[in-house]
Amino acid sequence: MTQREVLVEADGGSRGNPGPAGYGAVVFDAEHGRVLAERREYIGIATNNVAEYRGLIAGLAAAAELGARTVTVRMDSKLVVEQMSGRWKIKHAAMIPLADRARRLVAGFDRVTFTWIPRAENSYADRLANEAMDDATLIGEVHAAERQLLDSGDAAATLAEEVRAAEEQLLNWTDEPPPEEQQPSWIDDVRDAQSNTPERDAPMTAAEQAPGWTGATGRPTRMLLLRHGQTALSVERRYSGRGNPPLTELGREQAARAAKMLAAKGGISAVVTSPLGRARETAEAAATALGVPVRVLDGLTETDFGDWEGLSFVEAAQRDPELHARWLGDPSTPAPNGESFDQVRERVEATRRDLVALYPGENIVVVSHVTPIKTLLQLALGVGPALLYRLHLDLASLSIAEFYPDGGSSVRLVNDTSYL
Repeated sequence: MTQREVLVEADGGSRGNPGPAGYGAVVFDAEHGRVLAERREYIGIATNNVAEYRGLIAGLAAAAELGARTVTVRMDSKLVVEQMSGRWKIKHAAMIPLADRARRLVAGFDRVTFTWIPRAENSYADRLANEAMDDATLIGEVHAAERQLLDSGDAAATLAEEVRAAEEQLLNWTDEPPPEEQQPSWIDDVRDAQSNTPERDAPMTAAEQAPGWTGATGRPTRMLLLRHGQTALSVERRYSGRGNPPLTELGREQAARAAKMLAAKGGISAVVTSPLGRARETAEAAATALGVPVRVLDGLTETDFGDWEGLSFVEAAQRDPELHARWLGDPSTPAPNGESFDQVRERVEATRRDLVALYPGENIVVVSHVTPIKTLLQLALGVGPALLYRLHLDLASLSIAEFYPDGGSSVRLVNDTSYL
């Protein structure tokens, strides 16, 4: 039964931290009235944080199996919610692969939001997690019986296999990918896009197989970074972040010319875009010309300029002279009631990882705004935040960054407007 919009609640716990650990996850319908799926698992000796992430992964996987496109995640783990939202850095090495695994699942949906809730409001998932931890005693008994059977000779081997099969059924494993006929529909969309890409199935060239002067190997995910077209605020050179001004007539013409240029290039698998209207309108023009769908990713949205939204540079500097001056030199300083460039970098970096995982070796159009595009170029170049203040990007300009599977990266083009 397909459910386009679902609510996931997840929890995890460890009795000892680290100690016997387990997770629980439940998928509700959008109205939070009907349970669509449950997951729980005892995961052995682990920490609370590991168990929390495992619960999130299980919940997202269950939502994908249901065919969901929009997911609201509610958890009482502040750490997981803040890290997955891109507001907190992931410092512990054990968390990085789990967070990456969760982000790969997130990339398969149209939209995922994360919300922290008090433990009292997460009672269903908490109960499942505790039931999973309660399984530790029974699982220990199963393992003891298995060892006893194995010690008794070869004749007991078949019984031991039956014990293992019973244990797997008890634990309700959810980490393996579902059978092909149960996989969510977005997998087919990606496969279709891949099969329509001329470069995808071609043998790798000698240049791709061997490292160049940069040392990067393999076929990169090539991101064609397209800034949106003109808006009224861009004409007046005002801070335009989370506001939603539409494209001007010239902006629509710029989007059409960019789309024509991209269609002439060919070999492009997908168009991904910021959720803001000016970017989506630009992306739709490109997607129509290319004959591919548009995927909306929240991580590509522009900086939240907070109270400076709609102000000019001079007006913002006059309003908050000390803060504005500090903001211009310190990427950790947020705009008033807005976000900092460091916060933008964290969510853009998470989105970059998602895109590389979702479109390995593909050419994709990424439609976004000044700060996210500069940030992707900054990541590709491996340079500091000074680039944000020194690089100019015109409206509807094209830049190209490549990210290789071995972690290498390069920049091929910056601020091309020759097609406008």
